[in-house]
Amino acid sequence: MHPHPRPTAVALALVLAVGASACSGSASDAAYTGPPRSGGTLRLALDFDPVCLDPQQSALGQSLNIGRQVVDSLTDQDPRTGRLVPWLATSWTTDAQATRFTFRLREGATFSDGGAVDAAAVKTNLDALHGLGAASSRGAVYLDGYRKTVVEDAHTATVVFAKPNAQFLRATSTTSLGLLSPKTLKRTPQERCRGEIAGSGPFTLDSYRPNSSVSLTRRSGYHWGSTRWKHEGDAYVKRVDYQIVPESTTRSGSLSAGRLDAVTPVAPQDAERFTQGGFRLLTRTDPGVVLSLYVNAERGALRDVRVRRALQKGIDRTAVATAFLGSADAAATGVLASTTPGRRALASDLAYDKAGAERLLSAAGWRKGSDGIRTRNGKRLVVDAIFVRQQSLELVQQQYKEIGVELRLRQLTVNQFPQTLKSKDYDLTLQNASRADPDVLTTVFADQSPVADADLRDRLHAASASADEKARTADFNAVQDDLVRDGYVLPVSETRTSVAYATRVRGLGLDASNRLSLYDTWLA
Repeated sequence: MHPHPRPTAVALALVLAVGASACSGSASDAAYTGPPRSGGTLRLALDFDPVCLDPQQSALGQSLNIGRQVVDSLTDQDPRTGRLVPWLATSWTTDAQATRFTFRLREGATFSDGGAVDAAAVKTNLDALHGLGAASSRGAVYLDGYRKTVVEDAHTATVVFAKPNAQFLRATSTTSLGLLSPKTLKRTPQERCRGEIAGSGPFTLDSYRPNSSVSLTRRSGYHWGSTRWKHEGDAYVKRVDYQIVPESTTRSGSLSAGRLDAVTPVAPQDAERFTQGGFRLLTRTDPGVVLSLYVNAERGALRDVRVRRALQKGIDRTAVATAFLGSADAAATGVLASTTPGRRALASDLAYDKAGAERLLSAAGWRKGSDGIRTRNGKRLVVDAIFVRQQSLELVQQQYKEIGVELRLRQLTVNQFPQTLKSKDYDLTLQNASRADPDVLTTVFADQSPVADADLRDRLHAASASADEKARTADFNAVQDDLVRDGYVLPVSETRTSVAYATRVRGLGLDASNRLSLYDTWLA
């Protein structure tokens, strides 16, 4: 999940100090046309702390961006086609009921602490992930119905489920199901969160200084990468130094000044400057659930479907996207983003309808008071929204006031956010969830967000389990209709992963879930 944190303003003096530094040789870098070079340190800034570096436990995008470089997965997903391709597994088979998945592993892969990536290691990982339960929010969903893993031979493992789980195969491409060494899995979850992890990926984790930096070092002898990658052997860059830089202006200024090689995310107002003058901009719409207000339908006025539907109609998504993202094209037109397989377009259901919203609220018994806010039985119509990054909510707040709803904004820290979600002490929460599969709907709305309709939750689980692809698609389409129609989720805008980088950085890529892929990256 992504609480979508947003930085605040930076002091002018700091901007000037950063801007005064000289840029580092972009002209000669841009002119270099030779083969990829090995070596160097990639200096990359993230917007906030990863909190927990164990990709099997964390759902934060920053953590998964780092973890993607440290752990390998059984399969990989092509961002263009959505198809699975070999990685640690060279081939796989699935039974007709989607309850047994057999993987044939490539030989020679090792974890950075010396252990072999074999069938026994796959079993140890899946058993441990299952044992984490809710501590692995994504793993718990991906392994729904998990029974056991059978070691057929040293390089063949069969994963067995007690009930159909068709989404598991696609989930094997995610960072969340990336493999850790059996030695790592003997550590406590807290130790693993602190960075005491070893994977089989092209980089190893060197150090983690909370709220400051994370450092990775290239592995020697790596030769079992995804078939989607462009070269074989060791990664090109010798080190990756992540710096935690919350302020967007500081990140952009440091990149412009040559103190950083790449930054992510890039504020919309800074994007154009990095499309020229020795810089490039990599951007792609995030797959999965768009930036949305998830509705706690178990609280107060939000128990009434008429109120939820009014909130749906009360958002002018085109105005929000234009104001905050600089493009009306980013306005949400469905629950799932345009880059998600199985996405259903629902633009007409998400059209701005102020008059319709007001009629629904009046029908529900809410009448406008002297200050324009509606009341019923002496109680004001107030809903609160929790968030880490406030992007777009100030305008939504104004739009809701026009229909008589007071939207209170409650900003939380990255650490406070998951605890508040767990307590359900909120009305709305601003989030998005990245995954290139409609099963992300099950992860979010059947298992994490408090959707009150038990039948809808059951239908989501059934869609994820279905081995019939046509029936599965139809089920997910119907669920998307209901989520929007009954106001369980209020889509706002699509989000985009954006990485600005100096032209000396070559081969920077994103995987199907828009996690950074640094294996093919090199420095000119």
